Amino acid sequence: MKKNFIPECISVGVLSERTGVSVSALHFYERKGLIKSQRNASNHRQYPKQVIRIVSIIQVAQRTGFSLEEILLELQVLPNHTRITLEDWEALGIRWQDELDRKIAQLTELKNMMTDCIGCGCLSLERCKLLNPYDELGKKGAGPRLMTP
Repeated sequence: MKKNFIPECISVGVLSERTGVSVSALHFYERKGLIKSQRNASNHRQYPKQVIRIVSIIQVAQRTGFSLEEILLELQVLPNHTRITLEDWEALGIRWQDELDRKIAQLTELKNMMTDCIGCGCLSLERCKLLNPYDELGKKGAGPRLMTP
């Protein structure tokens, strides 16, 4: 008796169950080109079982702060993005290293700014490094200008 047998193709429900990603999110990933399905004789979506690993990588990348567009670009670089190998995963890690280091530095800076401001107990706007009196930074465009690299 085979333990945990997974057929070559799985339904969207099984993919959802195995990855913890909702069916609607999986359909969204498919519309964005991150994963691909094929239709069976009953016209139901069927995914190659290797898509489980791709969805897992998408989840990890999203939790790390990568956008779906960035993830798609990385998946397209892989030689055969329908079946990701250990070597592919290592290559992704190497390519993402600089971006992850930048994100870590940015979050550390934010953490230190918040600790400095909140740590004193007075919540002083005179000392706050995130303060933007009279919206002077708004002239430079939208977004958090003090936290943009």
